[in-house]
Amino acid sequence: MKDVRIRFKKSMIRFWKSFKSGVVRLYKTLTYNTKTKVGLAILLLFVIGAFIGPVIFPYSPLTNEVNKFAPPSAEHWLGTDNLGRDLFRQMLYGSRDVLVIALLTSVFTIIIAVTIGISSGFIGGIYDRIIQTITNLFLTIPSFPIMIIMASFFTIEEPVSFALVLSIWNWAGLSRAIRAQVISLKERDFIQICNVMGMRKSHIIFKELMPNISSYIFINFILIMRNAITASVGIMMLGLAAFEPSNWGAILLRAKDIGALLIPEATLFWLTPIIAIALFQTGSILLASGLDETLNPRLRRN
Repeated sequence: MKDVRIRFKKSMIRFWKSFKSGVVRLYKTLTYNTKTKVGLAILLLFVIGAFIGPVIFPYSPLTNEVNKFAPPSAEHWLGTDNLGRDLFRQMLYGSRDVLVIALLTSVFTIIIAVTIGISSGFIGGIYDRIIQTITNLFLTIPSFPIMIIMASFFTIEEPVSFALVLSIWNWAGLSRAIRAQVISLKERDFIQICNVMGMRKSHIIFKELMPNISSYIFINFILIMRNAITASVGIMMLGLAAFEPSNWGAILLRAKDIGALLIPEATLFWLTPIIAIALFQTGSILLASGLDETLNPRLRRN
């Protein structure tokens, strides 16, 4: 019994040291340059606002409180909409759906692209040719019109189904890039040595190939989130997805329907979601660019 406790204690010490070193490496990676720090700060601001903001401002964002298009004040930081509802609270509550859809789209897209890209590049042969034919087909078809058609035919009322619609038409480009990297890595000496030693294919894929493309995958994870927010808000703005009225796309749809662009008092009504989307795009680009400079040895040397 004493030996078991000793072994457990040693394993916990090793786990803690490994976890601590991983956190330190992640911190150094995320704070390596100014782009990464600024981009991360912007994205964290959105995450905190989406998930902690409703706790700080617990009242419903759809409660009619004052006159329509009231100007910004101490109680209503961004003023009100055409129904007298607080615009700032709508942006906070609506950002949760937008971020969850973007996150799920990135997860689904990465899973599809990594699975297809690695298997196609690693197996090769006729399987690779078939997969590349399918990939070329998906790359040829314009994705956004197809997403609109799918959203028109299928009722989209929750983030998972919305993310699946977006990810089905976003995996092809990343899959092709991953396949190219896998084909290049297959010719490296360390992979050839693994084959000569008779190591399992699963070991080669997960222990040798994946670590060499993980940074590229992570950077694309962030960029996919950026694209997913633009596509999801665009589809919501067209009224093809049934989400809360506080969603960014729903706010833009209402602004379009009442002609807010022509109403001087309604400037913040349509401008606020656009600024939020642009700010998220900026943060994503800065973080992805900074991580690329940090994790890419050639850029880091320069």
